[in-house]
Amino acid sequence: MTWLQIIVLAVVQGLTEFLPVSSSGHLILVPALFGWADQGLAFDIAVHTGSLGAVCVFFRNDITGLFHGAGDIIGGRPGTLQARMAWSVGIGTIPAAVTGLLLASWIAANLRSPLIVVATLAAYGLLMALADRFAPRDRDLSSIGVRDAVVIGMAQALALVPGTSRSGITITAGRLLGFRRQDAARFSFVLSAPVILLATIYEVVMLITGDVQVAWDNLAAAALISGIVAYLSIDLFMHFVSALGLLPFAIYRLVLTGVILYVLY
Repeated sequence: MTWLQIIVLAVVQGLTEFLPVSSSGHLILVPALFGWADQGLAFDIAVHTGSLGAVCVFFRNDITGLFHGAGDIIGGRPGTLQARMAWSVGIGTIPAAVTGLLLASWIAANLRSPLIVVATLAAYGLLMALADRFAPRDRDLSSIGVRDAVVIGMAQALALVPGTSRSGITITAGRLLGFRRQDAARFSFVLSAPVILLATIYEVVMLITGDVQVAWDNLAAAALISGIVAYLSIDLFMHFVSALGLLPFAIYRLVLTGVILYVLY
């Protein structure tokens, strides 16, 4: 990979990982526009590591709270807010972890078609707009429970299909359950940390067991760029989601659908 490719793709990944617009859709479109080859597994590991660092730094108080919540659970205080958040994140991680373990290879081999990306971008974009417009919006995270965690966790498992957008589908699920926009986004981003960590571990294992040449300086640069851009995109989204809503992102997804169809077909 050239340095131009590394910078462009790391910026694209960092910007779109946490916005509800599908990073996989962009990573199909951008190389197609420039005629670049697939960036490879090692690059994916690097940018995922950067994204994980960004969410852990931005939501460091929430991440620390999860450990305190685990301590509350062990100490026999399962009713505290931190304990319920820890339970919710743990429960919400299970569907994606199990689905990824069982189906990740099959999905990678069979569901990376641009037509799949187009279909999921459009369908879930419309669902996101409808949920944001018509769902109630009076709940905050103090009311989160097991049912909410299961529903949002199952939605997160759907994001293994390219074009879905992990943040998009989990925020949509949160909105359908009545959570306010910022609270749905906050839980979505905190819930992403263990999933990104598990995905990174899986990819590292695949890299170690494969026969891949690794350019460590390129990967370090990609991780750093992706992390910085991901942090800024989270900050931007959290500041403006209450005022803007999700409609602009739904419209963007539909426009991106048209662009992909035009470029690739």
